Amino acid sequence: MIRLLTFTNLYPSDTRPRHGIFVEQRLRRLVETGRVGACVIAPVPRRPWERADREPQAAERYGIPVRYCPFPSVPGVTTVLHPQLMARSGLRAAEALRSSHGDFDVIDAQFLYPDGVAGVHLGMRMRRPVVLTARGSDVNVALGERIAGRSIRWAAERAAAIIAVSSALRDVMVERGLPAERITVIRNGVDLDLFRPGDRAALRAELGLAHPTLVSVGNLVEEKGPDLVLRALAQLPDVRLVVIGRGPLGRQLRALAHELGVAERVSWLDPVSQSLLARWYSAADLTVLASTREGMPNVLLESLACGTPVVATAVGGCREIITEPVAGRLVHDRSPETLAAACRELLAVPPDREAVRRFGERFGWAQPIADQLALLERVAGRA
Repeated sequence: MIRLLTFTNLYPSDTRPRHGIFVEQRLRRLVETGRVGACVIAPVPRRPWERADREPQAAERYGIPVRYCPFPSVPGVTTVLHPQLMARSGLRAAEALRSSHGDFDVIDAQFLYPDGVAGVHLGMRMRRPVVLTARGSDVNVALGERIAGRSIRWAAERAAAIIAVSSALRDVMVERGLPAERITVIRNGVDLDLFRPGDRAALRAELGLAHPTLVSVGNLVEEKGPDLVLRALAQLPDVRLVVIGRGPLGRQLRALAHELGVAERVSWLDPVSQSLLARWYSAADLTVLASTREGMPNVLLESLACGTPVVATAVGGCREIITEPVAGRLVHDRSPETLAAACRELLAVPPDREAVRRFGERFGWAQPIADQLALLERVAGRA
């Protein structure tokens, strides 16, 4: 059995149950194979003026021990030191986990910066190989920055292997100087039992959907393009939009909805549990994602698994998901007009939802977990 130490700030807790849930999902499935035992170290930024008890220090989630270790963080002051501060805090937690749960074979560091860089520092101190996972903005944003990019390249040269969740991410990583021979593409997966078609008529009645409805899921930030979705909605009379998420653009987007005259057709929801999210996907007519960049968006995988087609901008891993007309439409010209046209086309002649579900089933966890196990066993064997 491989003993894995996952190191990431993207991990759920009782106070943030949806934070990094995709990392936990992959780790849970690795452990469920019986070939991996795991512990988690989740560095938590702590401002000097914050209470020390905001996050739990230790927990067990789905049988996996988790240590939440605070590290000092002052925005704009300590940022460039975060990898070292995270590694120093993580080392103390790792030694405690070693004492209580035994030694580790491989360190699994999620997100290239600062987590991945910190994970490599930790691996060097513990003399253990490190596997990095690149997921999206760590490549599309951080790798292009001067200090973060230099740190990522330093870590990549010392990592035993690097996982990219899409071929598009791998291409960007190679283009920006990361070692191609160390990068393996292993996509995200979707829980096909949780995300599955429900009784659509009953769900629409329960959720109060009486008109054609789009659903938009994600943080309300510029790179997700929620403003573009609102502008497209303005060109789709009699269509409703449900926005599930929150973020810094929330107030601005509500003002834009009033300005466009669509406010009465938009419902705003805070993030919801995954089980409720599956119900919204199943009840909706389309899921819309208008991002400027993506890694491998879970939103699209979840929607397809629920039998709901998608409309997405042709960026990053979206092009690796929407590969057949039954899945939905890719928008290459990122404008409200083309987004609205794609929605209008699918609303007029919707794909068979059972066929959409069958298409979505190809994105289950079986293949990525098999690929992940093979990679971990190679790394552990070399170590």
